[in-house]
Amino acid sequence: MEYGVFMRDFLNKCGGYAVIDGGFATELERHGVNLNDPLWSAKCLFTSPHLVRRVHLDYLDAGANIILTSSYQATIQGFEAKGFSKEEGATLLRRSVELAREARDIYYDKCSKDSFDIMRDERYRRRPILIAASVGSYGAYLADGSEYTGDYGDSVTVQTLKDFHRERVKILVDAGADLIAFETIPNKLDAQAYAELMEEEGIEIPAWFSFSCKDENNVASGDSILDCASIADSCPQVVAVGVNCTAPRFIHGLISSIKKATGKPILVYPNSGETYNADTNQWVKSSVEAEEDFVPYIGKWGYAGASLFGGCCRTTPKTIKGIAEAIYEKAHGKYI
Repeated sequence: MEYGVFMRDFLNKCGGYAVIDGGFATELERHGVNLNDPLWSAKCLFTSPHLVRRVHLDYLDAGANIILTSSYQATIQGFEAKGFSKEEGATLLRRSVELAREARDIYYDKCSKDSFDIMRDERYRRRPILIAASVGSYGAYLADGSEYTGDYGDSVTVQTLKDFHRERVKILVDAGADLIAFETIPNKLDAQAYAELMEEEGIEIPAWFSFSCKDENNVASGDSILDCASIADSCPQVVAVGVNCTAPRFIHGLISSIKKATGKPILVYPNSGETYNADTNQWVKSSVEAEEDFVPYIGKWGYAGASLFGGCCRTTPKTIKGIAEAIYEKAHGKYI
């Protein structure tokens, strides 16, 4: 498979720019789910799968071209800690992909019936939609906030991380995901482990690497975004490189930095600008006023070189609808 062609063709079908969905846990909480749990949103794979499907549909209705599965914090090890067998854990991982595929099918069926007004808008008609299997970092599994620092201690090596992720990634691929989204990568160590794992296991579907960053030049651990993006660039299966769960004010500079390391498409899906406090399991508002509304910056980020846009923690379908509208304007020469 020519991996680079996959993403170029997809972006062409989308009009040159694509929309990624938004905050998943944020929406589950809005539906009344208590996610104060080591499994976070993955808890809903066994407690309320209908809500997982519902959130996927909310983002498809908002205009998303890519929906991410609810597997960010889903691991065999995490499910076993909850009392599930290894086989049951594998079934739940597969279920995360199946629920997203079901949502896409329901959405396409709804589009074909032209059953409500928004479907008469060509922006939202039957369009390319990919299922991205979300893979959170080792720190996400630890559920101690270390995915926001990248500090796992000296005992964690590239081999440790490969062994931890190996079976999980293979299950998600076999479940029928269109691509793997390695998200919120906080350090070079994780990126190197993912790149080696993709090669060792002969993973034959595309992937993206998305880093969480603390400023315009460095990922959460302090490693250089240039070094991290270079690792992604060297991996043939990686078809896009970018940042997520990062404050909007750093995105423009990060796009410029990533462009120096790779010619692959750049994706950005920032959070609302709030900061996660691992001690209280809460998001704390930023001191930067009104940063939550980053939709007006989509045009600037597009000119800087990004081509896939979405939202992460604390963003909503309203955010994604705004992004979809901004991208539609650009595709028709009226970029806001």
